[in-house]
Amino acid sequence: MEKRPLQATTAANITMEEKTRLEHILLDPDTYVGSIKKHTQKLWVYENDEMVHREISYVPGLYKIFDEILLDFADNKQRDPSMDWLKVTINPKANTISVYHNGVPVEFPELIFGDDNVNKTTGGRNGYLLMNIFSTEFVMEIADGLQSISR
Repeated sequence: MEKRPLQATTAANITMEEKTRLEHILLDPDTYVGSIKKHTQKLWVYENDEMVHREISYVPGLYKIFDEILLDFADNKQRDPSMDWLKVTINPKANTISVYHNGVPVEFPELIFGDDNVNKTTGGRNGYLLMNIFSTEFVMEIADGLQSISR
């Protein structure tokens, strides 16, 4: 069976003590990202150069993961004021979201996937980790000016 993005996993025979962190996240995604079911409600959206109040459908869990990525950027900006750009590209036809910024020094990769010793002031600690777990494909490219690493 093909796994789709933000799809819960079922495993009735695994107890809480036996679960890995990954299994726990996949078995109980609501705990980490909120609902993974489509919701429809009236919200303000930017459309055709104006704000419009209309009904939209969205997945709160996907919104939360996207929000975590932007909050990670804000946390990095507080740690490193020289960080000066962010680019987000959303391609609904290809079902992709790309985020580019110059904010995490290569010598501190734990800042990308969460570190309990790092001070976070605006958001959670697992934005990129959750994006990786709930994606059908996850590509991260890191460059330090001297060498480039693709993971």
